[in-house]
Amino acid sequence: MTREERQLREAIIAKCRWMNASGLNQGTSGNISARYKDRMLITPSATPYDSMKPDMIASMPLEGDYGAWEGPLQPSTEWRFHLDITRARPDVGAIVHTHSTYATVLAIARKPIPACHYMMAAFGGTDIRCAGYARYGTKELSDHAIAALEGRNGCLLANHGMIALGANLDKAMWLAVELETIARQYYLSLALESRVILSDEEIADTAKGFSTYGLQAPKPKARATAKAAPRRAEKRRSGRR
Repeated sequence: MTREERQLREAIIAKCRWMNASGLNQGTSGNISARYKDRMLITPSATPYDSMKPDMIASMPLEGDYGAWEGPLQPSTEWRFHLDITRARPDVGAIVHTHSTYATVLAIARKPIPACHYMMAAFGGTDIRCAGYARYGTKELSDHAIAALEGRNGCLLANHGMIALGANLDKAMWLAVELETIARQYYLSLALESRVILSDEEIADTAKGFSTYGLQAPKPKARATAKAAPRRAEKRRSGRR
């Protein structure tokens, strides 16, 4: 195992522990995967995160024998949608699946989330779809998830939970948090007499703003003046005496 792979395995475990400590997930119900070269690394099935070690993370080939895996423990029972999404979406470097409370409540109601908040733009569209129901771990559930995630970086799973996708682990977890936050906000807004849903144009405008969100041009370096340069040279000469 290379140092790079071990660090990625350690990062997966750290994210699992964080999502449980933060309340985003409970017990061993969630799972996380990450792309590593031509393989997918995924949390093992029914293993407490606090006792998980890097060597326990299962490794699955992205091509070849479908469902093959390496490691001391079996991969998560949800490996199918993790693998199918990773294979279908080259832009995805990591996947976070949780049974977070508010996302799951809306999934129980089979209720998609409309553009109730401008952060919906971070998911690639104007809504969060709710995938149809199928038993956990099945190919049918994977197919439903793939359909719900078309053009999106997140979806609900009917009577189950949610999925968030990202270019890397940090972005996938960030979107998982955002999805649960939006789900909570939308759920609470349903108790109000009325609510306003943003238009497609307003979400598209936000998406344009996101193209430079968080990016800052480096501060230009101050140029040395003609007088400052000789003074620095004099100091250097003085320091050698």
